[in-house]
Amino acid sequence: MVKYARLDENSLVKVTVSVLVIGFGFSLLYSASNGNSIGGGVSSPFVDKTVEGDDGSYELAITASNDESMEIQKGKCDLAIGEWIPDPSGPVYTSESCNVITEDQNCMKNGRPDLEFLYWRWKPRDCELARFNAVRFLDSMRNKHWAFIGDSISRNHVQSFICILSKVEAANEVYHAKDFRNIRWHFPTYNFNVTVIWSPFLVKAYNYEYKNGVKADGQIHLDVLDNIWTDQYTSFDYIVMSGGKWFLRSAVYYENNTTVGCHYCPGKNLTEYGLENAYRKAIKLVIDFILNSNHNATVLYRATTSEHFENGSWDTGGTCDRTKPFKEGEISLNYLDVVFRDIETEAFENLKNVGYTGKRKSLKLLDVTKLSLLRPDGHPGPYRNPHPFAKNKTAKVQYDCLHWCLPGPIDSWNDLVMEMVLNG
Repeated sequence: MVKYARLDENSLVKVTVSVLVIGFGFSLLYSASNGNSIGGGVSSPFVDKTVEGDDGSYELAITASNDESMEIQKGKCDLAIGEWIPDPSGPVYTSESCNVITEDQNCMKNGRPDLEFLYWRWKPRDCELARFNAVRFLDSMRNKHWAFIGDSISRNHVQSFICILSKVEAANEVYHAKDFRNIRWHFPTYNFNVTVIWSPFLVKAYNYEYKNGVKADGQIHLDVLDNIWTDQYTSFDYIVMSGGKWFLRSAVYYENNTTVGCHYCPGKNLTEYGLENAYRKAIKLVIDFILNSNHNATVLYRATTSEHFENGSWDTGGTCDRTKPFKEGEISLNYLDVVFRDIETEAFENLKNVGYTGKRKSLKLLDVTKLSLLRPDGHPGPYRNPHPFAKNKTAKVQYDCLHWCLPGPIDSWNDLVMEMVLNG
């Protein structure tokens, strides 16, 4: 048996104080020698406790020896690089508590049996990312107007956004188009408006929908922006916009109302223009419009996100049955997502070489590509329809491995949005 020496009371006090002093001094020396701040990969002796926010989220309360708050050093953290870590607090809303979730993203209501996918949060590698604080956000957005512009993923995102904010105040739907693709909500206490606009190419486009179950060849004008959002642009204070995925569809491209080529149009005797060239031209047109506008909105351009189909695709029996996030290195972007992401990052790199210094600061890339890539478990999968296996547990069901369950991983996009807008 190992025997321990008994310390008298005075000795115990001396030893305890000595250990605390040595430990405190070592922690300061270690942090200084490595140039690390709180959240920079070194455990801090200043973390007192966990504090529950007004919206049900949790943040670390950090205090320093001089009673002043310590803050993460700005400019040293890439929010897009990190990992998903377990989060026992779970989502800040439920599918029952939010009435803007469309049926095809309401995975819990549709019978999804596993819940583990709800208990993860995104942790950037070199800093802490606070959960979205709906009270603070709404207080800072009084009399403001937000817009989400893009395709169905933008609609998915705005639903997450509204659901989080609705924990503080329910949003009133004050307008919707006939097809419900353009909707506006109002938070009366804050006179805060949120609009979602359907514009999957961001440029002028026609006839790109399905007709009688068959994909139509779109007509896309690469030199004209879609006026459904440009006509309203000056009414928006903040915009989250995106494009890309719809350029995968077969289409004929126009400039100056003249055909310049096409993408995947066999039998039309047209030159293959290349979806890369088309998307590059479209995103440049968008950025030029923003930089040249007299209206100074803050614009977050959301980067591309991956689908997670395995063993097929939408129409060929593809599935996504994983129930945990990937770890770094376990999955890579597919070729087309690399193409889209390269075009997006290239466009924002090019901003460094142009004027409009003030405008550049209000135009940012919302990079959710990697954090989304690591979440194959966050999609509706077969639960895009109510209880798909209720009658037959082996039924063949079409999976959705592109959109996101609500609540789900897409809620973390809003953590990044809040950090970039209020603290960036």
